[in-house]
Amino acid sequence: MMELTLAHYLILSAVIFALGMTGVLIRKNLIVMFMSLELMLNAVNINLAAFSNYLQDMTGQIFIVFVMAVAAAEAAVGLALIISLFRNKQTINAEELNIMRG
Repeated sequence: MMELTLAHYLILSAVIFALGMTGVLIRKNLIVMFMSLELMLNAVNINLAAFSNYLQDMTGQIFIVFVMAVAAAEAAVGLALIISLFRNKQTINAEELNIMRG
């Protein structure tokens, strides 16, 4: 049976991060953009966990808790903003939302 090494986790994290970054840059729907941002934060968590295990240090796992707290706060505030924008502008398409124009 093949054992998973640090490189396996880093490759998985890089693929997930690239998918998230692609979703943020290409998609126009704000909800999909926030989901892609969550994917990027989870990729960072995989890196932190992998290096924490590799170095036998708990610091990475402590940082994971902070990243998860930031992700939860970002999701709450982001979804509240999306709901507010949808109520005012009747759309969640990022291209159609230009608040500066009024």
